[in-house]
Amino acid sequence: MLCEGIMRAEAVTGTLQAHGFDFFTGVPCSFLTPLINRTITDPELQYVGAASEGEAVAIASGAWLAGKKTVIMCQNSGLGNTVNPLTSLNHPFEIPTLLLVTWRGEPGIKDEPQHVVMGRISQGLLSLMRFAHKDFPETLDGLNDALEKANKLMEEEQLPFGFILRNGLIEDEPLDQAVRMPLPLGNRFDLVSGGERPTRYGILEKFLEIAPEQAAVVATTGKCGRELFTLDDRKQHIYQVGSMGCAAPMALGVALNNNKPVVALDGDGAALMKLGAWATIGAEQPNNFIQILLDNEVHDSTGGQATVSPMIDFCGVAIACGYRNAWRCDSLDGFSEALLAAVGSAGPNLIHTQIQPGSLATLGRPTVTPQEVARRFKDFLSEGE
Repeated sequence: MLCEGIMRAEAVTGTLQAHGFDFFTGVPCSFLTPLINRTITDPELQYVGAASEGEAVAIASGAWLAGKKTVIMCQNSGLGNTVNPLTSLNHPFEIPTLLLVTWRGEPGIKDEPQHVVMGRISQGLLSLMRFAHKDFPETLDGLNDALEKANKLMEEEQLPFGFILRNGLIEDEPLDQAVRMPLPLGNRFDLVSGGERPTRYGILEKFLEIAPEQAAVVATTGKCGRELFTLDDRKQHIYQVGSMGCAAPMALGVALNNNKPVVALDGDGAALMKLGAWATIGAEQPNNFIQILLDNEVHDSTGGQATVSPMIDFCGVAIACGYRNAWRCDSLDGFSEALLAAVGSAGPNLIHTQIQPGSLATLGRPTVTPQEVARRFKDFLSEGE
């Protein structure tokens, strides 16, 4: 049978705050309604609603890099959506976060058919990903003790810790949420010349010449990060080695919690994988955010298979999602003009840069470990804060 509501949402979030957790993101579940409503309603709490659970993992990772202690809230059905970023982002970079996952489809309790399988395997899935976990405590004293242990374990292992939340443990909480109004359409600029397109390497070289010295740079997985490392390895660079599609939402998590300029170096295939993140970015309106989409119309790292990017009006998508400015260019001169304009304009801004496929014939890989990259990036973000 379902548990009776025995804890107030305000007391639960207050206990989380007492243990240092100050950034919340996720995707709603009816079991989570009291907690999500509370984080939205309380002006002292920061909550970012994500378009997908995997996106939430990336946002939380960026927030952690910017000095926050994070909580990801989602349904266990959405736990499957988190597997890639949790295993290819949080694991290699050793980024801890608190996972608050609901137990839909709990064996012995009637639920919808789509929850049956995940209800049986949620704990096992967390174990397979090598994350410690336990059932969400049924009392505030129990929660306090559990959070002490979870914090200690996350500090030791630098990995996520999971709570599995049953229905009915937390009392209903009303929602007081402002209605989002449509934003004025942003500006789009066409700097297309129609000539020979530049290489990614050439664009990155020009980027390093122009980008502000204090800009934090999140480079997408694949050859983008590898070429950036080859050109110049800087403490403000983080090179994603997996978690395809997570560069922009990770950069969002950074931008919302740090005043430095933040640049996401993205690819067409990666951007298409988590295009919903653009809506989140537009809604959150980080004015220090620039997304550079390096579009070669192929999956370059896996043999050059075509993407569907020639069919997509990326600038139109960005403007429709609430970006303030979007530039399309296909030359080094056009890119330089767009980047200078983006740096001088409040964001979020997009630069859609059409480039040639291919990369350097002998392209190495970063020689610094992901853990080292993450911590020096975190240290860079804390400078001057």
